[in-house]
Amino acid sequence: MLRSHTWRTAANSAGYLLDELKPAARVLDIGCGPGTITADLAALVPDGHVTALDPATGVLAQARETAAGRGLDNVTFGTGDVHALEYPDGAFDAVHAHQVLQHVGDPVRALREMRRVCAPGGVVAARDADYAAMFWYPAVDGLTGWLELYRRVARANGGEPDAGRRLHAWAREAGLRDVTASSTTWCFASAEDRAWWSESWAERTLASSFAASAVDGGHATREQLRAAADAWLEWGAREDAWFAVPHGEILCRA
Repeated sequence: MLRSHTWRTAANSAGYLLDELKPAARVLDIGCGPGTITADLAALVPDGHVTALDPATGVLAQARETAAGRGLDNVTFGTGDVHALEYPDGAFDAVHAHQVLQHVGDPVRALREMRRVCAPGGVVAARDADYAAMFWYPAVDGLTGWLELYRRVARANGGEPDAGRRLHAWAREAGLRDVTASSTTWCFASAEDRAWWSESWAERTLASSFAASAVDGGHATREQLRAAADAWLEWGAREDAWFAVPHGEILCRA
């Protein structure tokens, strides 16, 4: 998971939000992971401040190193729960969550909290992949089974892997009315991107919390996970390989 997160930048993962950021903006970045998007956001608000949260304490050291390596001193990192943010009403001008709502138990409650801590006139922004909408070429045996397995495990863990298509509806259910919904896509086709994407997923399929949940929950055996990882590597070795990841996005005016 962390390997895939370090590839992410504000440009390739939060482009729909960037025009909303003023130099002195106060930004809350929820689910910051290793901090690559966070650092980009901090660079865009040189007179402001970014507060970055992640529930996994282990990744925060890497996030701090990312910011320090870029000489950024307007960002702080900590842990937090998007369902119950420990900030007063209206504390931030922009509240951002990337690939977060697909994993949480109650995305509508999370959006209400994001709205609560957003100042009037500010923006609440969220972007999530939609796994059922992913598509690729060539049709390597095993990748369709991997996708079905991932979606099954994600739902067993209380998440919604097809969150991208649901963001607009969740925002409206949360009481947000000034909502702009959009979609953008990651595409992996160059030799470098194919290798990185396929190797990341092969590793994640065998050695991650997803792998443990798949086996412990009775969704797959270790042998089946190995077959799925091999399918990823086979796909990545094809010179004509291509993979698209559609995302849903919402930008909500507070």
